[in-house]
Amino acid sequence: METLVVSIAVGLVVSLLFTEAFGLTVGGMIVPGYLALYLNQPLTVALTIAAAFLTWGLVRLVHRYTILYGRRRVVITMVIGFAVGMLIRGIIAAITTAMADPLTGADPAAAMAAVIGFIIPGLIALWMDRTGPVLTLSPLIVASVVVRLVLIAAGLETWS
Repeated sequence: METLVVSIAVGLVVSLLFTEAFGLTVGGMIVPGYLALYLNQPLTVALTIAAAFLTWGLVRLVHRYTILYGRRRVVITMVIGFAVGMLIRGIIAAITTAMADPLTGADPAAAMAAVIGFIIPGLIALWMDRTGPVLTLSPLIVASVVVRLVLIAAGLETWS
């Protein structure tokens, strides 16, 4: 079975357990499953969380000048999160291209990180808006580590 599918499934169960047992939200039901797969790439995780913070800030800015609530707020958050993620991907692609060796074609930055997924920053930002950054990110990180440990125990992933 594909690791991503198992990771998302385990993430859903862990998310449900965190919500039911502790009353904590984990930044969206699928987010811990995705984040767990990238815990061995801290720059990728950091960029994703940075994209979520930027998205959260931009949504708060938009909210000052428009009426945002309910479905409209969710959609705006997801669209801004998508745009921020694409912007960060574009910046990383430009850096990667600039760092490429013109003689050999070797790309030392090929292993550079990017933002995880297309909707993950928006989901995290949505929950940061609802519960605050600390009450979103703390359970998210713990839940992601739990998912990663389950994947390691199942033999689907390694820590490194």
